[in-house]
Amino acid sequence: MIASTKGRYALRVLADMAVNNSENGFIPLKEVAERQEISEKYLEAIVKLLVDKDLLVGHRGKGGGYKLSKAPEEYSVGEILRATEGSIAPVACLAEGADKCDRYDNCLTIGMWTKLDNIISDYLDGVKLTDLLSK
Repeated sequence: MIASTKGRYALRVLADMAVNNSENGFIPLKEVAERQEISEKYLEAIVKLLVDKDLLVGHRGKGGGYKLSKAPEEYSVGEILRATEGSIAPVACLAEGADKCDRYDNCLTIGMWTKLDNIISDYLDGVKLTDLLSK
């Protein structure tokens, strides 16, 4: 698994929002983009994915913006990356919803890939958003 900028930026956005809570809870995307030095246009696409997966709540109009949908300690890095990357599996045949490979039953390497997938998932699911805040 190689995390794309989408996944990496999603982690930065959520961490930024956890650190920079506003009075009403909603943070304008422009402010996050400026602090993180990321294109606001690109962040709009990432934030849409996070809202669709219920990781962020959006509010339009005056005082609008985005806020975390739950406490920072309730987010795992694994769920954030899955929301933006789709899959964190090391090989395509182990991705969620993938068709079973024709060679699966005779694959000599599937056991190794499955163990690696479990290690990656267990690790990323064990890292919380709050862990990122403490460096």
